[in-house]
Amino acid sequence: MHVTRGEMRKSAFANASCVLQMHVVVRLVFLLLACLPMGSGFVAKGAKDQVVSPGFVKEFEATQEDALLALHEVLEDQVIHGTYIFDKQTTLTGAVVVESTPLFEPWKGPGHVFYKIRKDAIAPRHFLDSGDQGTIAVRYILTDLNFGRARLRIDAVYVEAAHRTLHPSDLTVEASEYKVFQDNLQAIQFAEQEAADAKRRRDSADLVQQTQIRQREDETTRLANAQSSAKDLQERVTAMRHEVERRVKSPGADLKSAPFRAAANVKPLAAYTEVVIVIITQHWFGVETPEGQRGWLPAEQLESLP
Repeated sequence: MHVTRGEMRKSAFANASCVLQMHVVVRLVFLLLACLPMGSGFVAKGAKDQVVSPGFVKEFEATQEDALLALHEVLEDQVIHGTYIFDKQTTLTGAVVVESTPLFEPWKGPGHVFYKIRKDAIAPRHFLDSGDQGTIAVRYILTDLNFGRARLRIDAVYVEAAHRTLHPSDLTVEASEYKVFQDNLQAIQFAEQEAADAKRRRDSADLVQQTQIRQREDETTRLANAQSSAKDLQERVTAMRHEVERRVKSPGADLKSAPFRAAANVKPLAAYTEVVIVIITQHWFGVETPEGQRGWLPAEQLESLP
């Protein structure tokens, strides 16, 4: 069989074209596989195109209670942040919270899932190639990571009502929603820190006050004990004074130089003169006068102090 040079060129060109087409097909397959959802994307049921959201994911330090409280403030603010439909009005209000939406696949992973939608949006900004009128849906997935950390994933999508064409966000909506969430969380944590600091200050003030009260009570107790001791001492002094002091009976007596009636008189002592007993014998007391003179007096001429 004779093959001309032209036929050989046509055959070679056809083979090369076939190889090129196969190469293009293989690259497209890899690209499609890379774009397939991994269980965390969204799909608009009935939409012409199924688009996978790259998602906006952030981890942060917070208790689950604080994170849920901050997220509920975002859900209830009735705003889709990071987008708008009219140039003169850059805040898109009218959003509502819903329990579910067909614009996202059912979430089967861990965490709490919430949705916020805004219907009748006209070609909203920051949704790729958006047009006509449709619905914006935002999904929030809050996951507790333990040890005081949590993760929040946010996805946003716009679906045209007429053509059911799905348009993913360029992440401006997700980032803006997270910024509002973060501001709410910081405000909550700041308020809690302020409350904790105020409580510590109150506890510290209460502790100082209690310490001062205890100190005053201790001082009062010590003072009472000291007064009691002083009273006891005074009573003891009084008792000892009654034991060692006497006074001269009326009408008075002569202070003798020795315990004998014939002894020389030292000086006369007036009635009721108080003397201190220094020596005690059977019938005589050696005494000392208030002036410091010493002598002897008969025991019958002395009496106890009143």
